[in-house]
Amino acid sequence: MNILNIRNASFWMFTVMVLISCKQQPAGQPQDMEDWSSYLGSKGSSQYTVLDQITRENVSSLKLAWKYQTGDLKEKGNTQIQCNPLIISGVLYGTSPTLKAFALDAATGEALWDFDPHEDHEIGGSVNRGLMYWESEDTGRVFYAAGPYLFALDAETGKLIPEFGDGGKVSLKEGLGDWAQELYVISSTPGVIYQDKLIIGTRVSESSDAAPGYIRAFNVLSGELEWIFHTIPQPGEFGHETWPENAYQSSGGANSWAGMSLDEEMGLVFVPTGSAAFDFWGGNRLGDNLFANTLLALDANTGKRIWHYQTVRHDVWDRDLPAPPNLVTIKKDGREISAVAQITKTGRVFIFDRETGEPVYPIEEVAVPPSGLQGEEVAPSQPLPTIPPPFSRQVFTAEEITDISPEATAYVREKIQGLNYGHTFAPPSTEGTVIFPGFDGGGEWGGAAYDPESGMLYVNANEMPWILTMVPTSTGEVTAGKSAYFTHCGMCHGPDLAGDNSGAFPSLRNIGNRLGREEIAAVMAKGRGRMPAFQQVKTESREAIIDFLLQPDESQDDHLIGAESNEDAVPYTTTGYNRFFDQEGYPAVKPPWGTLNAIDLNRGSIAWSVPLGEFPELTARGIPQTGTENYGGPVVTAGGLVFIGASKDEYFRVFDKDTGEELWKYKLPAGGYATPAVYAVNGKQYVVIAAGGGKMGTPSGDYYLAFTLAE
Repeated sequence: MNILNIRNASFWMFTVMVLISCKQQPAGQPQDMEDWSSYLGSKGSSQYTVLDQITRENVSSLKLAWKYQTGDLKEKGNTQIQCNPLIISGVLYGTSPTLKAFALDAATGEALWDFDPHEDHEIGGSVNRGLMYWESEDTGRVFYAAGPYLFALDAETGKLIPEFGDGGKVSLKEGLGDWAQELYVISSTPGVIYQDKLIIGTRVSESSDAAPGYIRAFNVLSGELEWIFHTIPQPGEFGHETWPENAYQSSGGANSWAGMSLDEEMGLVFVPTGSAAFDFWGGNRLGDNLFANTLLALDANTGKRIWHYQTVRHDVWDRDLPAPPNLVTIKKDGREISAVAQITKTGRVFIFDRETGEPVYPIEEVAVPPSGLQGEEVAPSQPLPTIPPPFSRQVFTAEEITDISPEATAYVREKIQGLNYGHTFAPPSTEGTVIFPGFDGGGEWGGAAYDPESGMLYVNANEMPWILTMVPTSTGEVTAGKSAYFTHCGMCHGPDLAGDNSGAFPSLRNIGNRLGREEIAAVMAKGRGRMPAFQQVKTESREAIIDFLLQPDESQDDHLIGAESNEDAVPYTTTGYNRFFDQEGYPAVKPPWGTLNAIDLNRGSIAWSVPLGEFPELTARGIPQTGTENYGGPVVTAGGLVFIGASKDEYFRVFDKDTGEELWKYKLPAGGYATPAVYAVNGKQYVVIAAGGGKMGTPSGDYYLAFTLAE
């Protein structure tokens, strides 16, 4: 069956459904109620569907409708699928572990076409969280990013659109300035389309070699750059005084990697941004650093700033805004407020009037302890919303030490000796600082689901502490190779080359026993797995890094410090992104370690909170369900359900949206670390989730699984 026939059949069935349906379509819901036509369900990032065929009463009858394997899972490779697919008129559009795009019959899982960007382009390693769709009277286009490019594909055939940009693609470095052209710039998360403009953000390096994270709009037909918003303001622009005078010429970050939301009626795009680079030391970017860590409301037609709110000033904790905000309606003091709700890594929800930017609920200022790092000046206070209450714990204290066994308690109590902890904003330190909630939340990129019927916001949370330890980069005689390694690699793989304890960043010790010099150079140049290409690093620096990796304990006479000039080097690196575990590998805090939460936005309260995920071996020891770390978000339905994968135990679950009771679960072939999508074809409701695994040390997969009710 071709795509045209699928669409025709779906159109006639949908016409019948509309004639017999008396439901009113909520704001932000896709025009065709059978479709999942935008990333996260709607341009307002609702993660909601009006479909109600699957209910509390019949969800136990869910069965596997079809399973599709992309076929590009690499043996011994750590890959992921984080894609929230689109479903348009009976056709599913998704992406694979290696960033191929494809189309399937959404009712059967039958493959229709695929597109491999690697055939003619240098792509490198990364992940993709979704695609964008646009159509006119006679054509449909699918847009998605892979590597440093934004591709435009014919929705019918999967072929490149030759008249878009350069033969079907545009560079994501367009408009960033000459100095950024050799730097790392990709886009893991789709943007939004407003009329004829595709508005998109980027992911950039988080080290001192980061490109600027400007927001841009491209024409959907020609690919031409329509407008640009400088998130690192230039002279004469609002916010320029919050940075050093010439920061715009060399500073990076302040990028929108998490996606964005659009109010088409108001013509406003709401853009959350991340921190300025380097993540954990800002002595070379003193000031509040607008528009990093900011929710921006921009005119979608022109890119003009309408209002903004900075959630973290001069961020040194990697407190990026992690997900697109939800467009919501708040009932407060007898009136309805069109609002925007932004979740954070710290487990908070900031809520603003959509038009004015005024906070709907009070926000307080919290004093911040001073930094002890050379040249650092943290902001004296930070804003925290008082309502709703946080949906994850806020501070690591001795009272929060894990109690799952006496041995675990004793181990963690010993480990925290000498660490900096006990404050929401404890600054980075050379002694080690406990970051809690951790670098991955609280809330994370899976986003929150909003139910317009009840005003409830559903969000999953991580409750994992991490330890951040700063390491001076210029102690004693250091080779240029070691210095360059600290600058470009140490934050992930650690200054001792040991990697991190999650398996996400492997050890580089004795790498010469596994890879030759040319193979290491190829990985650095092209990327592999989640590691990006490091083409922005000068050739002589790359060669020096390889020297250091192959002979870390020997001095390289031809690469002594001073042999190269590195003006971008900062005085600190870190020991990497290290989760704080007990001696058995479980989180160092008391359970729960992962939760699913329902927040009543109208009352400003937590309606319920339940553990998400399970360690069966702990349950067998008599320990109540603990929850697990989780990645990927929920979807809420008019049928009274919340669908979510996300948990480390690799289950796909359904909860009662009113009570939090678990109603159904299914063991996936790999972890479902992606937000599901809900749709219907010919009146039959389905839910689909990508099962790509690869996070938290779990095996990788290449699956999409769709479920429907048994006949």
